[in-house]
Amino acid sequence: MKKSAWLPAVIAPVVVAGAVAAPMIANAASTPIAGSDPSAADVIASVAQSSDAQYSGKVEQTSDLGLPELPSGSGGSSLQGDASDALSMLTTSHTARLYVDGADKQRVQVTTQLAEQDLVRNGSDVWTWDSKQREATHVTLPAKASTQQDGTATPADLARRAIDAITPSTTVSKPTSTSVAGHDAWSITLSPKSSDTLVGSVQLAVDQQTGLPLRVTVAAKGQSTPAFQVGFTSLDYGAPAARLFDFTPPSGADVHTKDLFGTARGAGDHRGHDGAGAGVVTTGSGWDTVAELPAGTVDTSSLGADADGLLDQLTRPVDGGRAVQTSLVSVYLTADGRVLAGAVPVSALVAAAK
Repeated sequence: MKKSAWLPAVIAPVVVAGAVAAPMIANAASTPIAGSDPSAADVIASVAQSSDAQYSGKVEQTSDLGLPELPSGSGGSSLQGDASDALSMLTTSHTARLYVDGADKQRVQVTTQLAEQDLVRNGSDVWTWDSKQREATHVTLPAKASTQQDGTATPADLARRAIDAITPSTTVSKPTSTSVAGHDAWSITLSPKSSDTLVGSVQLAVDQQTGLPLRVTVAAKGQSTPAFQVGFTSLDYGAPAARLFDFTPPSGADVHTKDLFGTARGAGDHRGHDGAGAGVVTTGSGWDTVAELPAGTVDTSSLGADADGLLDQLTRPVDGGRAVQTSLVSVYLTADGRVLAGAVPVSALVAAAK
């Protein structure tokens, strides 16, 4: 793991994919949503029908995690600049263009001031492109890789991650009718039964006609505005132009080839095709799950002065290390370099580390 990017790398998966919801998926009907009064199981089952959907649209992500808004690329060192750039994805709003042609062709374009970042998947080939840095990275996915493994974060990805984690620890509401980006949708709310989690609820809005997840909203306990939301603001069905999924690095670009998780990842932290981390240990269950990365994952002693100052700004000292608690998720760095994260208070992470 790149030392300066430890915080967003750990927070992002937990925020959007930490343990959510209830055990109906196994018994859900395998037919699209039918009638004007579907069950929650019908709505959840319809999501599986949308895996081959073809569409394009604009997606907006908003976050209110209680983290400080750091200026992009702030500070004099590249370490601090990298960390603040990554953190900005969690502390500010972002809009992206999304193009999807079935399960193995996606393109995400995030445009910022005077720059563009792209993620393009075409079958097993995944390219990322940063126009500001003029840097391209190529990754080849395993044969059984899913769209969730290439780093994208679309409404469909987030909803499926939530649904895949359904357990008896969650209350699922009866669907209600809503509208997202001009499309009629069914909305279901997943509420944790646990009193220990920071998550208040996860709300999924699913297209009534296609089963495509249109919006995912995660609310933190005691917070009036969503802690995290990603959803379509415009959406058109139909196959995008095939050229959108072809990528050739521009002349003069700095091109890198990496394994699925990047060459900087330690040998003990490779993951299998199912997405489970061989170096990740989990404790607890459901909404209270805590994920732990092994000793040596983060070496804060090697950080420069700027990056060390950023770490001090974002975290506070706790027993045995440093930690940050946002409205939705906590991260704990132990003195021996372990990283623990979960949608629970810092005190739960400290207890789990002992």
